[in-house]
Amino acid sequence: MQPMNISTELAEVVGKGPMPRTEVTKKLWAYIKKNKRQDPDNKRNIIPDEKLAKVFGSKKAINMFDMTKKVNKHLS
Repeated sequence: MQPMNISTELAEVVGKGPMPRTEVTKKLWAYIKKNKRQDPDNKRNIIPDEKLAKVFGSKKAINMFDMTKKVNKHLS
């Protein structure tokens, strides 16, 4: 997979790029789990903290499938 450039907002969560999209996803999930950002009642929902809110564009909970769309906007 080809390395992608990462926005400043996303780099705060996953580290500096460039890196492949698969690595971005792995690091994003590691951050979510380490910081306990999954909704305990519905693990498919992510509850953003300040850093994730910058990436997702909202502090509202987001479904893990929608999360991918939001993250793609930060890759080039």
